[in-house]
Amino acid sequence: MRILFTFIGGSGHFNPLVPIAHAAEAAGHTVAVAGSGSMVSTIEAAGFTAFATSEPRPRPPAPERVPLEPVDPEGEDRQLRDGFAGRGARRYASVIPDIVRAWQPDVLVRDEVDFGTAVAAELLGLPCATVLVLAAGTFLRKELVADPLHQLRSELGLPSDPALTMLDRGLVLSPFPPNFRSPDAPLPATTFSYRPTVEPSPGATSRTPTVYFTLGTVYNDPDLHTRVLAGLRDLPADIVMTVGEHIDPAEFGPQPGRIRIERFIPQDEVLPHCDLVISHGGSGSLMGTLAHGLPSVLLPMGADQPHNARRCVELGMGRTLDPVTVTPETVRDTVSAVLADHAYRHAAGRVRDEINALPGVEMTVPQIERLHQQRHRG
Repeated sequence: MRILFTFIGGSGHFNPLVPIAHAAEAAGHTVAVAGSGSMVSTIEAAGFTAFATSEPRPRPPAPERVPLEPVDPEGEDRQLRDGFAGRGARRYASVIPDIVRAWQPDVLVRDEVDFGTAVAAELLGLPCATVLVLAAGTFLRKELVADPLHQLRSELGLPSDPALTMLDRGLVLSPFPPNFRSPDAPLPATTFSYRPTVEPSPGATSRTPTVYFTLGTVYNDPDLHTRVLAGLRDLPADIVMTVGEHIDPAEFGPQPGRIRIERFIPQDEVLPHCDLVISHGGSGSLMGTLAHGLPSVLLPMGADQPHNARRCVELGMGRTLDPVTVTPETVRDTVSAVLADHAYRHAAGRVRDEINALPGVEMTVPQIERLHQQRHRG
């Protein structure tokens, strides 16, 4: 079977596809991945044949550093509606058919905000599976993206789909524990939940707690890092902080030996040795944290992050702080309180146990195979 994986956006949309794609290859299937021109080298570095959905752009200079602004929910919704369901869907609905005709896949597997591939699959009569990339599920709402998708379908001659069943028909693959999903966004009946990673180690064993602080790889203004680091410096804890490629760790000056600052460290290297994670609440960072049963202090800055942070608080797994106004004193007091209250760790441990009880990622492959077989039976 030939499987074309597709995603729109950056690493946060590509990374959830990678374990499934590797599992499919291990099962003997042929795999390729389609993403933007700027992601081709990342796709190829992961070991896959890459198809560009746009012209590669020259590597931009380091983006201008701008102060944080309060989360703008309407602006984030607008980006999802106009950017992903509007311009992005149009581009992919136009480009993916050409890639399909050239490579002849049997099945498409898209990230959940790659709406254009869902449209293309319907046009081409190909089965299409969806991989969820938004953990809490409340950021992507059908009523938000309905207008541009209805318009695109109409222009391409597809039948009316008032309930937007195109978004969850066939097969939905979820790398998130079902109980983390918000009750306001129930999983579709077509969902297969799985464990995307190997079972983690038991966790930190040192009497000195370790706190890991990351804001992902996009945020590039060191102000928030500086405030959080100032709050952590006085804690009786080892601190690991990553700052992304556009911030030089030397900007923070000399640090004591118990504070380590790097541009990037793979999560799998640091999380097994941690007791608490401070993050922006992105779905990838957060699920890595919960896979190790770790509580969180969250500083959501946009997209799905406020939705994920809200769900963490509802489940008793952490606390949320405002990244715009947070002070070092608030960071210190909040981190101290979460470390001292074992209820947060126990709540995160319950989610870890749920993750570990899910089928392994290799079990997604028979689900995709079944989708292919159903097409031929039909």
